[in-house]
Amino acid sequence: MSKKNQHVVPHGDDWAVKGAGNSKATSVHSTQQEAIDRGRSIAQNQKSELMIHGENGRIREKNSYGNDPYPPKG
Repeated sequence: MSKKNQHVVPHGDDWAVKGAGNSKATSVHSTQQEAIDRGRSIAQNQKSELMIHGENGRIREKNSYGNDPYPPKG
C-alpha cells in the first residue's frame, strides 16, 4: 500500500475520499463528516496526510498522520 495523501472533496451532491493523483474516488459518502472519518482512517493506516476541502474545492484543513518530527524543525 502506497503512502498517498487522502483528499475529502465535493462529489456532486455527495462527498468523496480520493487518493492523491487518483481519478476515481476511493469511497463516496452522503455527508462530509462520513467522508472525513473514512479518509482519516485511511490516512492513519498509510501514515499519510488528510486534506479536507470545502464546498468551493479549496483546502480548509490538513491533518498529518505520518512520522512527523517532534518538535518541528524551523
